[in-house]
Amino acid sequence: MERNGRVPSWAAALAGLVAGAVAVGVSLPAAGVVKASAFPPAAAGAAAVDLAPAWLKDWAIRTFGEHDKTVLLAGVLLVLAAAAAAAGLLAARNPRYGPAVLGAFGALGLLAVLTRPGAGPADALPTLLGVAAGVFTLPLLLRRALAPAPAGRRRPSPGPGAGPRDASGPAGGSDPRPASHPDPLPGGGSDPQRPAPQTPAVMRAGEELRAFDRRGLLTAALGGAAVAGAGAVAGRLLTGRAEVDTARAGLALPRPAVPARPVPAGSDLRIPGLSPFFTPNRDFYRVDTALVVPRVDPADWTLRIGGMVDRPVELTFADLLARPLVEADVTLCCVSNEVGGPYVGNARWLGVRLADVLREAGVRAGADMLLSSSADGWTCGTPSDVVLDGRDALLAVAMNGETLPVDHGFPVRLVVPGLYGYVSATKWVTEIKATRFDRDEAYWTPRGWSARGPVKTQSRIDLPKAGAELPAGRTVIAGVAWAQHRGVDAVEVRVDGGPWRQARLAEAPTADTWRQWVLDDWDATPGGHTIEVRATDATGRTQTAERAPVAPDGATGLHAVTVTVT
Repeated sequence: MERNGRVPSWAAALAGLVAGAVAVGVSLPAAGVVKASAFPPAAAGAAAVDLAPAWLKDWAIRTFGEHDKTVLLAGVLLVLAAAAAAAGLLAARNPRYGPAVLGAFGALGLLAVLTRPGAGPADALPTLLGVAAGVFTLPLLLRRALAPAPAGRRRPSPGPGAGPRDASGPAGGSDPRPASHPDPLPGGGSDPQRPAPQTPAVMRAGEELRAFDRRGLLTAALGGAAVAGAGAVAGRLLTGRAEVDTARAGLALPRPAVPARPVPAGSDLRIPGLSPFFTPNRDFYRVDTALVVPRVDPADWTLRIGGMVDRPVELTFADLLARPLVEADVTLCCVSNEVGGPYVGNARWLGVRLADVLREAGVRAGADMLLSSSADGWTCGTPSDVVLDGRDALLAVAMNGETLPVDHGFPVRLVVPGLYGYVSATKWVTEIKATRFDRDEAYWTPRGWSARGPVKTQSRIDLPKAGAELPAGRTVIAGVAWAQHRGVDAVEVRVDGGPWRQARLAEAPTADTWRQWVLDDWDATPGGHTIEVRATDATGRTQTAERAPVAPDGATGLHAVTVTVT
């Protein structure tokens, strides 16, 4: 046990961590009352995404996949934990230092919150309350870490006229020597030049000696952890997660006025390991910038259409469902998808044709961009001529026969065939502004990505997997190819740089979906082999073999896998 009134380093760091947890725990329910984007760690993470260069975002997506946001948020929390521990260590040395560190990080969090799109003065409240809670908790924990020493170790008060040595001496007791006898020199005298030892601040005359109290600290820390946990639970409730999930589960979708055409029997080759024609919702890729997924109650949702229009339109969710609903099979693809990558999927969507709503609004001549906004402030620029050319561009409310999952945009998202998601697939959409590309920019454009993002013809090998070990003999090679709104006309495969061979194509109900393909007569011989694939779209254009990165408008090149045949 410490007898000099000091808190051990580990205990000071623990106090700081608990104080930081309390700060986060208090800010979370406050953000639930204000809005999710006002939660400081989430705002800091979103700011980091905004400021990160394109190559770093690409690396994060390649390395962590759909877990990139989880990793980022965990990194933000780790930085906050380190800062909180440092605040505890510094506060144990000087009580002023701890609040200063917490306040500095609070200022950074406040800056991140107030610079988010659509932020207002009320958004500062969660950060301010969290910092105040942390600043209050830290000294309280440090005080609880010190308890009065036993009575025998109390320091007596000095008598009248006592000098500075009257109340000092060895730590933990009074000096038995009178003040008239200073410390002796080895030779028996005293040194008048030797300064008298100073009493530590925690051991002032008349004050009781305090000792480190492990039990007191741990009891207080458990109390702080309970406060932080209660805040997390309250924050979950106040963000409306339960209410939105209940509203989604209880939603009865109208039948489509225009059903999708039946999927031809030969559209799914049903080969084990081959991507199915329809991607299950649980497996559908998710790439977006939302660290905290917006939870929008359909009862509160509205869509505003304005800008360069003759008649601004505002729709509620009930208004949208009262309109004729259309089904469409559409493959979506992320611009961050590397050649052969996983960020592509096919689904049956249900929604209202966006073109019909835009014609009611009267989009003016010269408006070549539709700038759509998400509930969390993200923006997307879609070429208006693409939406109005007759394709099934939808305000989608359902996916594969069920209400949109929250992660995929509930209650309403955009789906536009033929464009990469960053210029077409706004989730949790709340506003569409008719404007011009030379007047407005969407989120990704100033970050180095192309303003327009038509999908490039691509193909992927699903079977065999890269690095697989195969037995010699007849082997199936299969995969998918896509060229949305143009359609895939042919797929070819070659092994070890040999001649290209035509693969057999599955049926496709429309040009907006991917097509499965298979080559089932490769006679695999022992040794290492490289398999390549390429597709040709319905315009007669074959995908290029030239390799290009995902930025600024999508990767190019041929997907290849290497296998070993034994």
